[in-house]
Amino acid sequence: MELSLVIPVYNEEKIIDELMQRTIPALESITSDYELIVVDDGSTDSSIEKLLLFREGNGKIKILSLSKNFGHQAAYTAGLEHSTGNIVAMMDGDLQDPPELLPEMYRMITGGDYDIVSGRKTARKGRSGRIMYAWLFHLFFRHIGEIKNMENSGNYSMMSREAVDALLMMKEKVRYLPGLRTFIGFRQGYLDFVRDDRFRGKPKMSMAKLYLLAADAVFSFSRFPIRFCMFLGTIGTLVFMGAGLYVVVAKVCGFAVLGWSSTLLSIYFLGSIQLVFMGMLGEYVYRSYKESQNRPVYFIRKRYDTTPGE
Repeated sequence: MELSLVIPVYNEEKIIDELMQRTIPALESITSDYELIVVDDGSTDSSIEKLLLFREGNGKIKILSLSKNFGHQAAYTAGLEHSTGNIVAMMDGDLQDPPELLPEMYRMITGGDYDIVSGRKTARKGRSGRIMYAWLFHLFFRHIGEIKNMENSGNYSMMSREAVDALLMMKEKVRYLPGLRTFIGFRQGYLDFVRDDRFRGKPKMSMAKLYLLAADAVFSFSRFPIRFCMFLGTIGTLVFMGAGLYVVVAKVCGFAVLGWSSTLLSIYFLGSIQLVFMGMLGEYVYRSYKESQNRPVYFIRKRYDTTPGE
């Protein structure tokens, strides 16, 4: 197989028609030897039925129906592990990533210059709150992350088979694929584009899910949280050493202020620092626990990837 495209969908019945009508011509403009792997991430609407209708007219569409909603990154992982193409692309199913850019990504890889080409967002359309959240995350991660050159790059990308195999060698259960894709190295290039708003319907990634995904990125690819704890603890220690010195001097000189307010504030301040530390350490303990469980990232309920008679 020359080219594989992985698209996860979750309750996207309102978009399926437009998604297929734009994506298939983009793929066929590249090569006739392709497979379109659509991962149904436990949809509860008619997404799977609509996909099967398109598959009846095009056997190159392959569908993986997961047993429940495992999440965006797990769905991508399922598609990547079942891809067979020499070149593999990843694209969100809400049409915010324009499929019309796939031929240019393909040209950049087959031209021999790159092993990985990532879509890099120069601007975003859509809700201002989500745009601001994404901007703040990338700004923050640019300064604290241990992997560089992934600012404004999301899942939209295309990779050589060698890069995909390297990506799949990493078996983390808590996954942030844009970070892992950057971490593996290889020759990486970028294709700038303006990210569209959703074609139709409401975003499936709520702000809470976006926050958790951002947390996965920070805790997986940065030592900032644990260093922040150390820095905050050091500052707290210095502040209260100074406060203790002041109390001793005040007692000796006889101008100590009567009352318990300073004592209570000190206790609350130290307690809050300890809670921050426990929360940070808890995140690392949780991730270690998830890895030690070694549970599969996803389960497939049914596969639609064979031609009739096979």
